[in-house]
Amino acid sequence: MTTLVLLPGLDGTGTLFQPFLRELPAGWRAVVVSYPMDANAGYDALTLHAALALPDGEPLVLLGESFSGPIAVRLATMLGARVQALVLCCTFVRNPRPRAAWLRGLVRWLPGPAVLPSALSGRVLLGPRAAAQAHRLLSVALKRLPKALLHARLRMVMSVDVSADLATLTVPVLYLQAAQDWVVPASAVEHVRSSCTQVMVVRLAGPHGLLQAEPKAAAAAMTSFLARLA
Repeated sequence: MTTLVLLPGLDGTGTLFQPFLRELPAGWRAVVVSYPMDANAGYDALTLHAALALPDGEPLVLLGESFSGPIAVRLATMLGARVQALVLCCTFVRNPRPRAAWLRGLVRWLPGPAVLPSALSGRVLLGPRAAAQAHRLLSVALKRLPKALLHARLRMVMSVDVSADLATLTVPVLYLQAAQDWVVPASAVEHVRSSCTQVMVVRLAGPHGLLQAEPKAAAAAMTSFLARLA
């Protein structure tokens, strides 16, 4: 049986996958990876951490959400034939806003997530239609995210580039794009498409937190893609 591996967004907890997990077909096996709360753990360390959390020897489908897109790509190159497909959701393989790279040194002045109004973060990440539970999960996850960790991961995003790794992949790749994504712009999606010829892009109505706000539509798009491969 193929195992679906879920790699989380910036919070790193994996708890925000709960709405999406409920929409998966019965009998699916899923592994949710969570990352250590370590501001010194960069993308290389987190990729190794994720690799060690995987079941031994089983075929895998990797899903990288937002922050974890580069980790999913690197794992796919590391694991080779074990990976049956790669799903990228509202994510990037290099700094999604390269013109803002000069702001990297100013990240330390940003407020911590705990002081941001939950209504504002919910509006940006989840949009107006997400269920109340998705908002509660997001609020809890952000309150538990230390400011130093947030800043470290934002700097990681600004300096990462796994475009060359993506270009070497031969596995099928699905990109789930949110039509109302205020975080990852369409230019990041186009860069993914230009870096890998076998990327299929499916654009769904919804915000950056697509798996939380529109879990049914996202799960349906992914299962349809994987069924065609089978």
